[in-house]
Amino acid sequence: MGILYEDVVVISQAEKPGESTVITVNCPDKTGLGCDLCRVILLFGLSICRGDVSTDGKWCYLVFWVMGEPTTRWSLLKKRLLEVCPSYFSTSRIYYYRPENQQRKPPDVFLLKFWCSRDRIGLLHDVTEVLCELELTIKRVKISTTPDERVMDLIFVTDTRELLHTKARQEETILRLEDVLGRALISCEIELAGSDVTACSQGSSFLLSAIMEDMFSLELPVGHLNGFRAYSPVTITVDNSLSPSHTLLQILCQDHKGLIYDIMRTVKDYNIQVSYGRFFSNPKGNCEVDLFIMQADGKKIVDPNKQDALCSRLRMELLHPLRVAVVSRGPDTELLVANPVELSGRGRPLVFHDITLAHKILNISIFSVEIGRHMIHDREWEVYRILHDEADEDVVPRNKIQDRVRKILMGWE
Repeated sequence: MGILYEDVVVISQAEKPGESTVITVNCPDKTGLGCDLCRVILLFGLSICRGDVSTDGKWCYLVFWVMGEPTTRWSLLKKRLLEVCPSYFSTSRIYYYRPENQQRKPPDVFLLKFWCSRDRIGLLHDVTEVLCELELTIKRVKISTTPDERVMDLIFVTDTRELLHTKARQEETILRLEDVLGRALISCEIELAGSDVTACSQGSSFLLSAIMEDMFSLELPVGHLNGFRAYSPVTITVDNSLSPSHTLLQILCQDHKGLIYDIMRTVKDYNIQVSYGRFFSNPKGNCEVDLFIMQADGKKIVDPNKQDALCSRLRMELLHPLRVAVVSRGPDTELLVANPVELSGRGRPLVFHDITLAHKILNISIFSVEIGRHMIHDREWEVYRILHDEADEDVVPRNKIQDRVRKILMGWE
């Protein structure tokens, strides 16, 4: 008997404040499913405090204990989790699901263009929050403040609901922006971004070589590196003695926002199958992870070079899943934030949301923003370049900006 579609994802909400909500997923397996599910959970602003994963290579069963907010849209979360589960139908107990090579076409990119009569602290974060609530994914941003303090925003977005081409969806978006911007909004337009317009959205290809060496180094730093500090060690152990068919990967590290996603995306990029996994985060902020894994060919990872490569990459991704630096750009100050892009082409969720939140908390005005992708050390990175208003730099020290941005990105505040 097949499993009903609505039973593929079951969400049992917490009965009392402070208790965890349990998300259960029961569906056909695919390499990287754990990564895709954890990414959706991160996108909804939830933290995973415990999890269990098991699969026989064809069918999988996953349970996540998550901490949510009163505003969490659980029904929408379920819908988005269902969308990343392999689709299937049953005939005489035989299940069929869409292969990885049958991917949907890339979503259309739309240009959201609006003018505001004045700038204010937190304006950009308020706009970003509205777009997140509307499930509009920000792909590129170009925001500039004129000398008379008017703000021009060019935001390139894709629509998770694939409805932004409709008049109703555009009107809904504009109305929500009017609510948050009020009388300051002068005009707002939404149009499909043509190839010529999309080309203009690309970030500057120029990055200082010195900054590149520090920010994007694949070597583990000693002490400090542009504000990165080894707040606690990452311990990774590889054991091939406990299972005849799997390699046991044991990880002990400090917890941070998206930690399980960072582990799963790294494993997915290495095309490694997780057959069984258990992870737990304790109240002290430490996380223990046990993963029984195998290569794509169904064999253990016995090659010492492959083991070292995987452990080294995991250690780096867990210590520094994001890179943050505050640098000089001529006479001005610029914040740089970078995160690696999955091999599937997807960036990390909520990065821009958290960056703008940090600026709102620090009471710093943003003069302009560029978001672009760069190939550095044979990896693709999503780089956020935020130019600050000169008037604020004497008020907030650079190290304080860097530290606050990083802590919010890591979920430590």
